[in-house]
Amino acid sequence: MNITNIIIFITAVISIVAMNSEELFSKLRFNAYDVKHSNQVYRFFTYGFLHAGYVHLFINMLVLYSFGIIVELNFKTYFPGKEGLYYVLLYLGGLILSIIPAYGKHKNDVFYNAVGASGAVSAVVFSSIILFPAGKIFLFLIPVPIPAPVFGVLYVAYEYYMAKNGRDNIGHDAHLWGALFGVIFTIALKPGLIAIFLQQIGG
Repeated sequence: MNITNIIIFITAVISIVAMNSEELFSKLRFNAYDVKHSNQVYRFFTYGFLHAGYVHLFINMLVLYSFGIIVELNFKTYFPGKEGLYYVLLYLGGLILSIIPAYGKHKNDVFYNAVGASGAVSAVVFSSIILFPAGKIFLFLIPVPIPAPVFGVLYVAYEYYMAKNGRDNIGHDAHLWGALFGVIFTIALKPGLIAIFLQQIGG
């Protein structure tokens, strides 16, 4: 079993159990106030294995499955023997980094909570774009495949706009920071990917 499937399995189990246990859900979700004032640093990690509902869980895990396989295969090619370690660092790094801005904003707000793997999933998606820019991405209700780099630009523009103007209770900041981490981490592992990326999108 590949790492993507293991993460999906663990996340699904924890999410479903927590959805049916208010006490467990409360203990694992990200609450910036509890992190600061009760030193519950573990919440930087555990919140990503919770989801607000089955639809939220399904969408995140579907996207992770679709792009995670691409990243794993490419990591195996570029970093044989270390692909598993790097993939886990990519995922967990995206998970943790993407929630840090929210912590800075809400560390004294006892009512702020966050759940979901979206930041980590964004890191995986944008890593896949760097690794395989020639790929095409299909979106729900849009029958035309979108080139991966174009999707990346549209995604960042949308998330940036919604982070500034949205009122939908979705962590758009987390999506942006996760995406940024995915790009930086992947390039840091192999700087030569920049030239490969430019060559592929230019060809």
